[in-house]
Amino acid sequence: MSTTVETASSAVIVAIDGPSGTGKSSTSKAVAAALGLSYLDTGAQYRAITWWMLNNGIDVTSPAEIATAAAKPVIVSGTDPAAPTITVDGEDASGPIRTQEVTSKVSAVSAVPEVRTIITELQRTIAAGAVGGIVVEGRDIGTTVLPDADLKIFLTASPEARAARRSGEVKGSDLAATREALIKRDAADSGRKTSPLAKADDAVEVDTTELTLQQVIECVVTLVEEKRAAA
Repeated sequence: MSTTVETASSAVIVAIDGPSGTGKSSTSKAVAAALGLSYLDTGAQYRAITWWMLNNGIDVTSPAEIATAAAKPVIVSGTDPAAPTITVDGEDASGPIRTQEVTSKVSAVSAVPEVRTIITELQRTIAAGAVGGIVVEGRDIGTTVLPDADLKIFLTASPEARAARRSGEVKGSDLAATREALIKRDAADSGRKTSPLAKADDAVEVDTTELTLQQVIECVVTLVEEKRAAA
């Protein structure tokens, strides 16, 4: 009987939100792996639908065209934190969705309400099906997608720290240009009408500016374990 109780209490849904370059993906994957939880990168889903639209000749400057095409691609996300996968119409999209072209267009596609409705439903279905619990990372998880998540965390960092991290990920990138691109992306994500990037009222804010990745991971793992213990 004790096993059943233990399993039920450990099946936590963790929402991790925040802007680009705060360490969301690395932290979320590591926390999920450490605690035996599933993992979902919601940003990859928006990248996937953007990539599909670019590949299929959809005018991504036209919200009407985006809305009409939004339900066409079939996006499937694997939730193993050790090897997360994403396919579009059966094709592996994990590499192509990380191109600069997709990065520059994803905010515009993500802002279209029809896209958000479809992707949000997909995210909720995946979270509901994660029997052992799940870490879901994105920009509107705690506020819109999973407002009843057991634990909500909002990662922040200074624009300078975020730009340095992002530049480190992309070889040959210009630090100042990266910083400007991040600030522009923040404005687009925070200013959109549908599900903007925002910190939930009951989220725990973790400023990662002065922390190493390992320190951030340990901090979040502790928060999840405390939540599990209290359940």
